Amino acid sequence: MVNGDRNDGHEPCFLILSATETPNYLDPHVLERIKRLDVRARQVVEGYVTGQHRSPYNGFAIEFAGHREYCPGDELKHIDWKVWSKTDRLYIKEYEEETNLKATMVVDCSKSMAYGKRPTWTKFDAAATAAASLTHLLQHQQDAVGLVTFNTKIAQNIPASSRANRLRQIVHELDQTKPDAKTDVAEVFLELAQQIPRRGMVAFFSDLLVDVDTLKAALRQFHVRRHEVIVFHVMDDDEINFPFEDNTRFIGLESPDEVQADPRALRKTYLRIVNDYLASVRKTCDTMGVDYALMNTSEPLDAALARYLAFRKIRSRSKRS
Repeated sequence: MVNGDRNDGHEPCFLILSATETPNYLDPHVLERIKRLDVRARQVVEGYVTGQHRSPYNGFAIEFAGHREYCPGDELKHIDWKVWSKTDRLYIKEYEEETNLKATMVVDCSKSMAYGKRPTWTKFDAAATAAASLTHLLQHQQDAVGLVTFNTKIAQNIPASSRANRLRQIVHELDQTKPDAKTDVAEVFLELAQQIPRRGMVAFFSDLLVDVDTLKAALRQFHVRRHEVIVFHVMDDDEINFPFEDNTRFIGLESPDEVQADPRALRKTYLRIVNDYLASVRKTCDTMGVDYALMNTSEPLDAALARYLAFRKIRSRSKRS
């Protein structure tokens, strides 16, 4: 991918709303004006829940375990009336708590993640906000959450924990991280897979500037250890749609290479290569049982929450079957 010089001015860092307007906290244009990452994360989660018109937390903390006969004093709301209609006997539904999930947010902090149309909303900003939002949601479900940031090596590793201060630690680390160096998923993923001792969920947030074979070998490290893996492929709209029109100087994201070119002459070939790559990445993830989501930084950030909730539903069903 390449970085095109643009002449856009910086937009003011404040938001003016009329009395009838309400901000969409999933919209990147709104989020980029909210400076604190912890506030952004909370707004994303609350905005998502409001948009769903119901809490996404219901149904994940407990699982149906079986029936037992009704005893005087049992709450009537737990009676299974369908069983009563068939047997003419009262039975109580019993539930057991679902084992808490152990999740690790793995966020790419290589130099290419610093790209964005606006300096206040880069690929890293989108990835950090999505990871913090997912952490916020997980913490509300009493799940253990950890964070790993990486480029050519593991930069920071905060072990998964369900302690109340873990969200604050993760948000602080993401807020202090500045994208730098290149991406090296091969070495990092091998090291990381060995450091996560217990099977759990691993959520990757990266622009995946690696070849498909390297990515496949890296993901295999988690597949063989039976981790549930979700890949959030973070890309800027410029990288996906290549909207450049005028003669542009393109600068390498993780190298000093640069070229002056007419983007209109490059667009068709560029889009073909990018679309072929995205198709290969999706296919690789599908064949390995890895959940994949393309995150366009110009679009709302509910993909991370929706993917996670889908994952928990599938996980609950598989445990009951």
